[in-house]
Amino acid sequence: MIAAEQVQEIANKIARLGVDDGAVSQLRQDYPSLHFTYCMDDDLPNNTPVLAQEKFNLYLIDGREHCLCLTSDYQTATGIVVAEIIPE
Repeated sequence: MIAAEQVQEIANKIARLGVDDGAVSQLRQDYPSLHFTYCMDDDLPNNTPVLAQEKFNLYLIDGREHCLCLTSDYQTATGIVVAEIIPE
């Protein structure tokens, strides 16, 4: 389970640190119980982020089964995808 407030806290940290592998590594240290994945936002077409920012979007991951999948359910979320937005 991930709280909406925690997602906002994570977004605030990313905004301070920047959107890159280093920021995601820091998040893994700060939140060891959560799974973090970093990718480009265009790698996730036709999905709706739980939190949208100018430079990145955050998506929830459900990792309870054998394969990871995106979810919008905070109760079943086990991690976060940090998806960087590249300006066109």
